Amino acid sequence: MFRGENAQSLFGMALVLALCWLMSEDRRRFPWKLVAGALAVQALLVLALFGVPRVRQAVAFVSQGVEGLAASSQAGAAFVFGFLAGAPDQQPYPLSNQGALFVFAFRVLPVVLVVCALAALLWHWRILRWITQGFGLVFRRLFGLRGAPALATAATVFMGQIEGPIFVRNYLDSLSRSELFLLMAVGMSCVSGSTMVAYVTILHDMLPNAAAHVMTASIISAPAGVALARIVVPRDLVIEAQGDVSPSGSKTYDSSVDAVMKGTLDGLQISFNMAATLIVFVALTALLNGLLAGFPNVGGAPVTLERGLGLLFAPLAWSLGVPWRDASAAGTLLGVKMVLTEFTAFIRLGATPAAELAPRSRVIMTYALCGYANIASVGINVAGFNVLAPNRRSEVIGMVWKAMAVGFLATCLGAAVVGAMPAALFG
Repeated sequence: MFRGENAQSLFGMALVLALCWLMSEDRRRFPWKLVAGALAVQALLVLALFGVPRVRQAVAFVSQGVEGLAASSQAGAAFVFGFLAGAPDQQPYPLSNQGALFVFAFRVLPVVLVVCALAALLWHWRILRWITQGFGLVFRRLFGLRGAPALATAATVFMGQIEGPIFVRNYLDSLSRSELFLLMAVGMSCVSGSTMVAYVTILHDMLPNAAAHVMTASIISAPAGVALARIVVPRDLVIEAQGDVSPSGSKTYDSSVDAVMKGTLDGLQISFNMAATLIVFVALTALLNGLLAGFPNVGGAPVTLERGLGLLFAPLAWSLGVPWRDASAAGTLLGVKMVLTEFTAFIRLGATPAAELAPRSRVIMTYALCGYANIASVGINVAGFNVLAPNRRSEVIGMVWKAMAVGFLATCLGAAVVGAMPAALFG
C-alpha cells in the first residue's frame, strides 16, 4: 500500500535529480528518456528481486552462499589468528561483552582476501567473464553505451572502481570526456564483490536478509550512476557517433593455482589499503573532534564532526524516506560515509541501537551507504587513472570531485527508489 512515507521518497528522487541538474555542464540537455529508463530499471529490479517468488528464492540461495563464504573466511581467519578472529569456542577468557568479538582486521579483511582469490578463479574459468559480458550487453541495449564503457561499467559492479576500467585500459584514451566521467561516477556508485561480502559480515546480526539487500544495492546503483553522470556531463554526440569502441584486453592467468595466488595478492593489497585508509581518516576525525572540543557545548552536548554532518545531511536522509525522528542519526551516517568511507559508516550502522533507527530506516540507509563515494576514493581514482590513462590526468583531476558527488547521489537515488516501495515487499 502506498503511504505518505513512500511519497516522501518520491520527493527524494526529485531532489537528487535537481541537484545533479544544478551541477550539469549543459542544463539544456537533460536526458529525460535515460533518467526515466534508469528509474524504471531500478524499480523493476527491486520488485523482481524481492517480489517475484522464484527470483526471491534464487536471491535467497545466493544470499546463503554469501553468508557461507563469510563463514568459511572466518574459519580460515580463526585457523591463523585463533580467538582474535572471534571464534566463540576458542575464547580463553570469560566474555562480558559479546560484541567485542567483532574485530574489523580479523573479521572483515580476511573476507576480502578470500573473495578476491575466488573472483580471480571464476574469471580464469570464464564464469565471471560471461556474467560481466552479459551485464555489459544490458548496459549497451538499455542505456546506449558503447562497447568499452558498457563492459567497464558492468565489470565495476563486480570488480571495483578501478578494476573495472582496467579491462578496457587500451581504449581509455579514445573515450569521450562524458564516457570517462561516467566510468568514474559509476565506480563510486557501486562496490566490488569482495566488499559486498564484507558488508554482509558487518550487517548480518542487525539487518534481516542483509546479503540480498547489499547485493541489490550495488546492482541498482549502476544504472543510477549512468543516468546521473549523463545529466552532469552530457554525452558527446560527435565522438560517440563515430561508432562503437570494441572492448578487449583482460586479466589472464596461467592456471587455476596462478589465479588463486594472484587474486590473493590483489586482495592483500586491497586489504592493506582499506586498513590504512580507515586508520588515517578515523585518526584525522578524532583529531578534528579534539580541536572542536574547545568550543562551548551546543544543545547540552559537545560539538563534533559527526553532529555537524548529521545536521547537514538530515534533510537529505529524510527525503529518502527516513522518518524525521531518525533523520539526524541517518544524516550522520551519510556524512560518515563521505568523510570516513562507507566501511566506517556500515560499522556505525551495525552498532546503532534499535531505538535510534527503525527497521525500515535501516533498510533505506543500507542502500544509501552502499557505494565508494567518499573523499578517500577521490585519491584512489586520481592515482588509478593516472596509471591507466596518464594522458588524461588533467581531465580526471578536473572531474573527480563531481564524480564523487554523483556517486554519492546515485546511492541516495537507489535508497529513494527502495523507500518508495511498500515496506511489506521486504518483509
